[in-house]
Amino acid sequence: MHGRCWAASWVVSSVSCSVFGRAKDSVTNQLTNRPRYVVAVSGGVDSVVLLHALLTHHSSDVVVAHVDHGIRPDSGKDAQFVRSLAKRYGVPFEMTRLALGEGAGEDVARRERYAFLRQVAERYGGVIVTAHHADDVVETVAINLLRGTGWRGLAVFGADDIYRPMTVWFKHEVVDYAKRHNLEWREDSTNASDKYLRNRLRKQAQHLPLDTRLELLALWRRQHELKRDILHESHQHASFRRYPYIMMPPAAAIEVLAHTLGIALTRPQLHRALLAIKTAKSGGEYHLTKRYCLCFTTDEFRIEVRKK
Repeated sequence: MHGRCWAASWVVSSVSCSVFGRAKDSVTNQLTNRPRYVVAVSGGVDSVVLLHALLTHHSSDVVVAHVDHGIRPDSGKDAQFVRSLAKRYGVPFEMTRLALGEGAGEDVARRERYAFLRQVAERYGGVIVTAHHADDVVETVAINLLRGTGWRGLAVFGADDIYRPMTVWFKHEVVDYAKRHNLEWREDSTNASDKYLRNRLRKQAQHLPLDTRLELLALWRRQHELKRDILHESHQHASFRRYPYIMMPPAAAIEVLAHTLGIALTRPQLHRALLAIKTAKSGGEYHLTKRYCLCFTTDEFRIEVRKK
């Protein structure tokens, strides 16, 4: 269900029917005919509910994965809780401790967490499943709007190897589900801290009208449709010839170049690379990053690893 039809259904449905019905439909639709499901379980209510919903339909195919970031002094208790949860359900348990320290930022923790989850997924031949819900989407879109993001910042939670079946739920529905099924969970003490922008914004987002949250969710879905179109067009026009980049509108050239190069670059790096493609002399070299450079002939360019 999407857009206003989904909204209307959400409003008129009772909590009991709505929550479990959408849980079943979302989990089943996204994960049918998939291999092992590597479920990221922090011990919080969201991931505990996800695990319970998955085990209801895919009990023999679940692996519980937990990351102790080593940021909070009491994080070891979360790991113990998740380990005991996996044991109680009779499913494999995988964990790592990163010891990032109290000063670690969200971006570092996220990068290390997904690196571990992907390792586990590769080892089990499975796919990653996370417990992000509708309010997580709203918060992330709002944060990126505040930062002045481009379209990529609105098409969040779009990695092809990660499934997020709970994005049809709002937070209060997740909690209602947990209470109805007498589930236990851990509370992350950092969620109450104003140190992180997400926490500060979450307090404000909780008071957003339903219509506003639904509009942000609809924007998110539209951006994912736009993303598919842009990636398709970028693939069609990908080239290491210089002339097309000179003739394309700058915004289109940037998208095509990002797709062609196939490495993680910031927007400023892409703009500088595009300028080099347009102006560099034959035989010239442009240092793209600390690792890569662009080398030019009269008509073409290529990406190479920089010589030390």
